[in-house]
Amino acid sequence: MYPLSKKTARFSDSVIRRMTRICMKHGAVNLSQGFPDFDPPRAILDRLAEVAYSGPHQYAVTWGARNFREALAEKQSRLMGRAIDPETEIVVTCGSTEAMMAAMLTVADPGDKVIIFSPFYENYGADAILSGAESVYVPLHPPDYHFNPDELEEAFKKRPKALVLCNPSNPSGKVFTLEELGVIADLAQKYDAYVITDEVYEHIVYAPHRHVYISSLPGMAGRTISCSSLSKTYSITGWRLGYIIASPEIIDAARKVHDFLTVGAAAPLMEAALAGLRLPDAYYNELLANYTEKRDIFLKGLDDLRIRHNDPAGAYYVMLDVSEFGYADDYVLCEDLARIVGVGAVPGSSFFREDVRDFIRLHFAKKTETLFEALNRLEHMRSKMLRAGRKSG
Repeated sequence: MYPLSKKTARFSDSVIRRMTRICMKHGAVNLSQGFPDFDPPRAILDRLAEVAYSGPHQYAVTWGARNFREALAEKQSRLMGRAIDPETEIVVTCGSTEAMMAAMLTVADPGDKVIIFSPFYENYGADAILSGAESVYVPLHPPDYHFNPDELEEAFKKRPKALVLCNPSNPSGKVFTLEELGVIADLAQKYDAYVITDEVYEHIVYAPHRHVYISSLPGMAGRTISCSSLSKTYSITGWRLGYIIASPEIIDAARKVHDFLTVGAAAPLMEAALAGLRLPDAYYNELLANYTEKRDIFLKGLDDLRIRHNDPAGAYYVMLDVSEFGYADDYVLCEDLARIVGVGAVPGSSFFREDVRDFIRLHFAKKTETLFEALNRLEHMRSKMLRAGRKSG
């Protein structure tokens, strides 16, 4: 038989989602794949029950039901500081995963270069490979995950077609400052590049930090492709409702890509999710307050256990320094952590382009009782993992 596509040999299945399967196998508390164990807002669930009988149940307009796009445009116009046209500047996708893939395919031709900050969400590398683009990686330096402007400009000198910006960042929880975004914006304009943003954690930013949309900076509205989703904001990761917001010229091309990738997002779920898009600002304040409490509980617990970690400014992830445990392979460490300690994590090497094996990622988007259960199990991490690490090494 003919060989399969060479592209598929250049990346693996998702390590994050693989770790969920390992958690299930060992009965571990799943702090690997970032989804909540609590319900969406009641307004969304009530509307979903009504939609089950009233519909719609057939295809919506390919680029998203009109009422959904209108509600989304109203919400995001308020946040992004400009009037967004729901008819020409939005395409609704099957999650932000498809939004990012569609954006990459819209921008990049085979052989084009794309800048990606490292560490990065694992999908970005695969997106570049599937679109035929060449990734140019720029390091974010721990523990605060800052970038060096000179290193970034060296990457821009390679004439990339686009830069991928995850803000707030997965896996590190970094929130890019206004000054950092200004550097990126200036370089994007100087070297005539697009910026593809992943902003799914836009509502989860901890004081005193704040989220700034790079599209709102001077000169950036026309060259920013803003991708996001409803998954994390409304705790509906399984609904797969995402979107792209960009200029009409970009959206016109992105809609064609989206049409042949997935046809369209789920019509009944868009109808039910309207209740979320119409929630008052008090909902987002409460969301942030809840995640701030979870962050404080979890980080204090790690501190009490003397487990080294960074301090995430946004999103709901924390990077643990596990260098003390003596593992040569952080994937083996995460398997042992699930099997021996009963807590699921993601090996840091799956996020870094550099050969970095001293970090693992946990998340705290869980009920308080789940976080305390995880911390109770992590209390035995040092004694159990040091023994296993010596054997592994």
